[in-house]
Amino acid sequence: METGKQLTIITDSNYFDHDTGGFGHPENPVRLEVIMDRLVTSPILPLLDFVPPHAAARQQLLLAHREEWLFRFEELVLSGRSFIDHSDNQVCYETYRVACLSAGAGITGVDLLERGATRQAFCLVRPPGHHAEAARPFGFCFFNNCVIAARHWQRVYGRERVLILDFDAHHGNGIQSAFEREAGSYYISVHEHPSFSYPGTGYADEVGFDRGRGTIVNLPLRPGSGDHAVLDLFVRKIEPRIVEWKPDAIIVAAGFDGHHLDDMSGLCYSTEVFATLGGIIHRWAELFTGGRVLSILEGGYELSVLGPSVEAYLRGLLNHAGNSLDH
Repeated sequence: METGKQLTIITDSNYFDHDTGGFGHPENPVRLEVIMDRLVTSPILPLLDFVPPHAAARQQLLLAHREEWLFRFEELVLSGRSFIDHSDNQVCYETYRVACLSAGAGITGVDLLERGATRQAFCLVRPPGHHAEAARPFGFCFFNNCVIAARHWQRVYGRERVLILDFDAHHGNGIQSAFEREAGSYYISVHEHPSFSYPGTGYADEVGFDRGRGTIVNLPLRPGSGDHAVLDLFVRKIEPRIVEWKPDAIIVAAGFDGHHLDDMSGLCYSTEVFATLGGIIHRWAELFTGGRVLSILEGGYELSVLGPSVEAYLRGLLNHAGNSLDH
C-alpha cells in the first residue's frame, strides 16, 4: 500500500461516540473536531493521508493489560455505569468499543510504517492512554495506546529498542509502570513537576528497577516553565541519551496541555514550540529509524489552541517551512 504521502493521520468518526457527559468534561469529542478543522485548512494538507484504524483485538490488548481489567471494563460499560473508579473516567455504553479503536490506531500506524506505506503516522484518537495501567484506568485513560503499540512493534516486527518520548504536561504513569523493569525500551517524559501536577508520579529519581534501571528518564519542570526550559531539556538532556541508545523505533505520546492557555497545567509553552519539538524528533528519526515516527494524541484541552498546536507539531515532523502558526 503506497500512498505517496509523507504523514498519515489515523482517525475515525467513531471516536465521537465516547460520551464523557458533555462539555463540562475536558476530554470531549470537540477536541478532535477542532484539530480536524485546523488540518483541513492547513498548508500541510496535501502532505497528509487519512486512514481509519483497525480495532485492537483482545490478544493485542493483553500485550499491555490484564484479562481481569478487560472483563471489568467491558462489563461496567455495558451495565450502564457513567464512570469507572473515579468521576474523571467517564464512560458510556460505547466506550469499550471506542477504546479498542483508539488502541488499534497505534497498531495500524506501526503496520503502515513497517510496510513503507507512510514515513510517519499521527494517531488522532480518544480516549487517550498514557495514564492507563495494566489493571485500572486513570486520568481519562482506559487502554494504554502507546504501550500496546510498542509491544506490537517489538513482538511482530522485532524492533526491540523502542523509544517512548512523552511531552504531555502530565507524567505517563501507565507507560512507566509497563516498562520500568525491562531493558529493551526507553521511556523519557518531560512533564510538570509531580509536586504540583496529576498524577503525582514522575520524580527525577524514578529511574526503573532491575534490568530496567536507567531506562526510565523523568525530567520534571516547575510551574511557569516555558519554551526555553523544554527546549533546553530536549537538546541538553534528551538528545545525548538518544544518540547513545540508538533507538530503532520512536513512539511519541503527544500531549498539548503544556500550552500557556491550557489550564490543565501550569506550564507555559507557546504554540510554536510544538513545531520545534516536531522538528527535533524528525531529525532523530532521520538519524536512527529511517524517518519512522509514530505519534499518538494524549492531552490538550484548551480548544482555542489545540488545533494550531497539533498543526505546529505536524509541521515540525514534516520539516515543513511556513509561518502560519498562531501564538
